[in-house]
Amino acid sequence: MSREGSADEGRAPIDLPALAAIVEGMLAARTASTPLLVGLAGKPGAGKSTAAEKLAALLPGSRVLPMDGFHFPQAQLVSLGRRERMGAPDTFDVDAFVALLTSLSSATGTVRAPGFDRTIEEPVPDELSFTPEVPCIIVEGNYLLLDDHGWHRVAPLLDVTVGVILDEATRHERLIARHVAFGKTDEQARAWALGPDERNAVLIEPTLERADYLLSAR
Repeated sequence: MSREGSADEGRAPIDLPALAAIVEGMLAARTASTPLLVGLAGKPGAGKSTAAEKLAALLPGSRVLPMDGFHFPQAQLVSLGRRERMGAPDTFDVDAFVALLTSLSSATGTVRAPGFDRTIEEPVPDELSFTPEVPCIIVEGNYLLLDDHGWHRVAPLLDVTVGVILDEATRHERLIARHVAFGKTDEQARAWALGPDERNAVLIEPTLERADYLLSAR
């Protein structure tokens, strides 16, 4: 099995320019007046956020919608007994996420969405806004292709789905470095990356096989 994960067996990943060309073609053929929704899914540390920002830069007027804004607040995670599993599928408000994607598919006015502050690991209400004039919204997150915990409702709302893949050694290295950058010690960062994050990665890996395309993150 390739260390980039089973999702890439039998089909070659594409790069960002190729993905941008595919999306441009979809935009050119589109007759709907609402934004095209492009979903980027992947394991923690695979490079989804970076890929989403780079893709948006290649598609004038496009915006990024991170799934992280739909984390339950810390106080709610504590009350639910899920704080030590933050980032797991049941630590997000999937109902609110689905409601927002549904709104984006039919809105005639501005739709507001939460952002996420990594320094305090809290969602930021109404930080992002999207108007019907935005041609494309790149939705990025871990569980866009998951079937469990209500996530099965997400993929049908997306116009195209992309699995972001990266070799495991690099993914772990970048994930640990990110945790350190946002305040964890080296020991804490490694424990979280190889503990809760890795358990989530195991859940995510088979879902990437359902993506319309695979994107190689470098």
